Amino acid sequence: MPKLKTKSGAKKRFKLTASGKVKTGQAGKRHGMIKRTTKFIRNARGTTTLAPQDAKIVKQFLPYA
Repeated sequence: MPKLKTKSGAKKRFKLTASGKVKTGQAGKRHGMIKRTTKFIRNARGTTTLAPQDAKIVKQFLPYA
């Protein structure tokens, strides 16, 4: 059986949780922090899980998902 291929960009950006959800970094924190509220910056720390509709698309790019 040949090795499974993966999308290199997807494996760097997404991880799978034990329950099968897709974990990713928070969006909207690369630049323009001056115009963002302090509450937004505080709430956007760490990671988040993708919505099921988006997770379904991302799982196509990850092997063994």
